[in-house]
Amino acid sequence: MPPIKNMKRSGGADLHAGGRAEKGTMKRLLSMILKNNKRLLITVLICLAISAITGVLSSVFLNNVLTQLTTAVGLINNDGYTSAQAWDSVFPALIRIFITMGCVYTAGVLASFAYTRLMAILTQKFLHQVRTGMFNRMQSYPIRFFDTHKTGDIMSVYTNDTDALRQLVSQSIPSLISASISVVTLLVLMLQFSIWLSLLIFFGVFMMFLVTKSLGGKSAKFFLQQQIAIGKEEGYIQEMMHGQKVIKVFCHEEEAKAGFDEKNDQLCEDSRKAHTFANILMPIVGNLGNVLYVLIAFVGGLLVVLGARNLTITGFQPYDPAAFIVTIMSFLPISKQFTGQIAQASQQLNSIVMGLAGASRIFALMDQEPETDDGYVTLVRCKIDEDGTIHECKERTGHWAWKHPHKADGTITYTELKGDIRMFDVDFGYVPEKIVLHDITLYAKPGQKVAFVGATGAGKTTITNLINRFYDIADGKIRYDGININKIKKADLRRSLGMVLQDTNLFTGTVMDNIRYGRLEATDEECIAAAKLAYADDFIRRLPEGYNTMLTADGANLSQGQRQLLSIARAAVKDAPVMIMDEATSSIDTRTEALVQKGTDRLMEGRTVFVIAHRLSTVQNSDVIMVLEFGNIIERGSHNELIAKGGKYYQLYTGAFELE
Repeated sequence: MPPIKNMKRSGGADLHAGGRAEKGTMKRLLSMILKNNKRLLITVLICLAISAITGVLSSVFLNNVLTQLTTAVGLINNDGYTSAQAWDSVFPALIRIFITMGCVYTAGVLASFAYTRLMAILTQKFLHQVRTGMFNRMQSYPIRFFDTHKTGDIMSVYTNDTDALRQLVSQSIPSLISASISVVTLLVLMLQFSIWLSLLIFFGVFMMFLVTKSLGGKSAKFFLQQQIAIGKEEGYIQEMMHGQKVIKVFCHEEEAKAGFDEKNDQLCEDSRKAHTFANILMPIVGNLGNVLYVLIAFVGGLLVVLGARNLTITGFQPYDPAAFIVTIMSFLPISKQFTGQIAQASQQLNSIVMGLAGASRIFALMDQEPETDDGYVTLVRCKIDEDGTIHECKERTGHWAWKHPHKADGTITYTELKGDIRMFDVDFGYVPEKIVLHDITLYAKPGQKVAFVGATGAGKTTITNLINRFYDIADGKIRYDGININKIKKADLRRSLGMVLQDTNLFTGTVMDNIRYGRLEATDEECIAAAKLAYADDFIRRLPEGYNTMLTADGANLSQGQRQLLSIARAAVKDAPVMIMDEATSSIDTRTEALVQKGTDRLMEGRTVFVIAHRLSTVQNSDVIMVLEFGNIIERGSHNELIAKGGKYYQLYTGAFELE
């Protein structure tokens, strides 16, 4: 067998592995926020800084007020002023202090109001960008990605992880920035008041850091596991809900509940451990702050009693017990604020970890390897002259052509789309280690009806998936009208193909909308004509609102056969040159099948058609029937030829299997 080549797995990190808060996640997150919200973010930061700074200035005002009151007492005791005279002396200064205080706090209130409103706008705008970016990015992923990731796990990224990111952006990061600004401001004030007392604060903060690192690290570990457990549980729920009928028909309810309980217990255990460490962190840090408060009062009083001189960033101060006491009284609320800000920052640790874990899973989803498309041949509408000359045009003419630019000489050639599809020695495996198609060679001439038959898993649907380029082949070639399909843009390739699948998918919208999904510019008349062709018009008109009947939950209010008729009508309105019918009538009763067969026969006229069917009665009129077994074409020919051979097809058709 030739070496496997061009075989790629879906790129990017696994979504579960993405639960790790990887290095650079915060940097990438901040870069995304800044990219499209620079002015808004700068305004928010300015308002946040004003709000944080004004919040810590109360101790400065308290110190100024106490200083003025101490001055008044000194005037009375030392200079012989009366109480009225002393009050008159300090009253103007007190008025200025209170007016300044009022202005500062008013500015702080306005800044807080503006910051809150702007932050709400910024958060929702950013989340809109994230969700839109994820969804748009996901549209470019290959089918392989959706085959290997549970729908529920993907939905968990859109819901739980995005919500964790919302909390990080709207609350945790602003709180952390506000706390940082407050801590820096308070640090400057503390050093200005007393270096001796500031040393006690540094010691207390160091102890808080050790506690936060120990307990916060353990909490963060289990919060990360909690995010992963939520994704797994939602994936399991989605799987069980989708297979509810199967669960009931096999009486598998208890086993399904047991599987859910197992995953739910794991989530409960991770959440319990995470919240245990998170809930004991804040009380411990808060009590360390209370102990530090008492220690500062004790040490400060001891320094006054011992006659120590206060030391500030400007140097040693003259010995003045009254002034030192005022400093201590002003320093105590500062220390309370300082430790409070440290506690607030440590309290945000868990939200930050959860948000970064969510951001990592979001980035893991966005970093998956997109579907590659190196094609440059496009599909265009055309007019064909009597001499066969092809002219590109925009209006509908019923003719299509492949527009093939040649880089070598800059010329453009046009090849009429006829539907000639050929495979040469094609090998393919969904994973490199296991090849499921071996040396597939087939020819589908324009207008031919080619049928694939064989046991389940023989590779019938896989062949049609390769024609669509849902997957790329490992080896060999596929040519479409003589053009290697790797040179054709995937969107244009798929535009030339109509497809009716065994598993139908209907979208939320009216019946008319679902039929028009095949060609969005189709008129109502064309959609109705397609429905009549598929013999769906009769049951549609009997619906409550006819073609305007709303369909929800994948058309749950319709029978499986009705849903499949709409799928056939959707393919009919597309009017593609090549049709792929994958068990198109598997959910239709025998009588309706006979009617639909007439419609599909009309639909197939003049087109190249690939048919996959287990009901061999539907493929008898095929030009070529190919029998597959274990990924190999073992027989090919018309119905009569294969019956005459008495081989595998004869066994499938007559049921004459030999028991082994």
